[in-house]
Amino acid sequence: MKKFKISYLWLLMLLPLMGACSKEDIVFDVELPRFELRPGYQLLEVIVPQRTMPTDKIYIVGEFNGGKDVAVGDPRWELEKAHDTDAKWGIYLNPEDFLEGKTLADGYTFYSVEQGEERSLDNQPVAHTESPALGQRTNVIVYRWADYFKEPENPGEIDHDGYAIYVVDNSGYEQLSLYAWGDAEVFGGWPGIQPTGETTIDGVKYKYFDTGEANEGLNINLIFNNNNNGSQLGDYNVTLDQDYYLELTADGVVPYDPSSNIPHDGYTLYVSDQSGWEELYLYMWGDVNDLNGAWPGMSPTGTQVINGVTYTYFDFGKDNCDKGLTEHLILNNGNGKQVDDVVVFTLDRDVYVELTATSAKEIDPSDYSPGATEPEKPVSYNLYIENNTGWNEFHVYAYGDKEAFGGWPGATASSTKTIDGVEYLVFPVEGAGEVENLIFTDNAGIQYDALQITLDKDYYIRANPESAELINK
Repeated sequence: MKKFKISYLWLLMLLPLMGACSKEDIVFDVELPRFELRPGYQLLEVIVPQRTMPTDKIYIVGEFNGGKDVAVGDPRWELEKAHDTDAKWGIYLNPEDFLEGKTLADGYTFYSVEQGEERSLDNQPVAHTESPALGQRTNVIVYRWADYFKEPENPGEIDHDGYAIYVVDNSGYEQLSLYAWGDAEVFGGWPGIQPTGETTIDGVKYKYFDTGEANEGLNINLIFNNNNNGSQLGDYNVTLDQDYYLELTADGVVPYDPSSNIPHDGYTLYVSDQSGWEELYLYMWGDVNDLNGAWPGMSPTGTQVINGVTYTYFDFGKDNCDKGLTEHLILNNGNGKQVDDVVVFTLDRDVYVELTATSAKEIDPSDYSPGATEPEKPVSYNLYIENNTGWNEFHVYAYGDKEAFGGWPGATASSTKTIDGVEYLVFPVEGAGEVENLIFTDNAGIQYDALQITLDKDYYIRANPESAELINK
């Protein structure tokens, strides 16, 4: 049984508070006035964190009204949500209600009944002092609620029945239900089931629906609705072979990236690391050398999944934004391997690159798939060695990007070849630009470091008893 969508217009204003740098002076819609002025009242228009629920109760608390224990629950100090956006709330304050001798300038903060006390971006208590004149307004920003900084709950610790559908619920529904049709009505008849529970992951509050282990593999269409009270969202198709993260708006269902909530300090370099290196560092030079650390540079800030791809990322730092700094980026492993000048650019944007052992290129994260570019295919080369050592045996061992001739003591010659009257030992090797360090040995106690080579051509080498030299051909 398929239900049909009944839609209505409801504009959700998303507050861009997480932008790392200020590019220019922009007035966002959410900053525009949403409440009418009232003579004799101070109007505070409060921009709240993005995931503040429209059903929440928010209070202003401070010395002027006796603090949280007194103010919470008193309708005089309760904010009201703007009628056309969830992002802005307002409150009219009559100074005649204030405790004697106290004003807003003495400091105040906000309290969410559902999400706790107001916090700064770095989880510090907040005290506002903005105090508009009577009959005037001012905007006040609340960056975080205390719940945001609670230790994240590991969804794996919840005993789920089958896969789970995690929902960031911005639908505005007082009650949320989920109906499914397709291979089966897995949640029963209309309007389906209500959320199995709630959980907070990385500061994001989700409602979740367990889909049932017995239903794994079924293809179904999800219909979120307000528990059969006249509103529903359009069909969203899934196959029950994984967990799903979704966001509900008043107008529909969209995928939700759980990693999108990670805050960044300034602009960021995102690296799809296909190098195979055990360690990864970023060194920067240019207008400022050793920016973010001397060689080998800074360690990764963290990892983040974007469009299904796991990136290692480096935050450049808020203080380095919008200074017009032009920098060269060198990715390296801190132990002799590096890719120079991945990109040379002004620190005015985020950058995404794919890194291999020999190269790096800038990529578009919207359509990027790791390994989509064919790696360089190895080509067969030869080492031609004029053996003047007098040793009974002659072995070549190589180390670096790989052990090109196998483990110690390496390889013996596959054949000999006479060129211009000189007999050479021939050592075939496959390469795609790897850097190798050669050691010559008799496998009986004699050895020495010979040469460093790049596997991109044939080499002619004269091996003497204690040293080696290249022969130009």
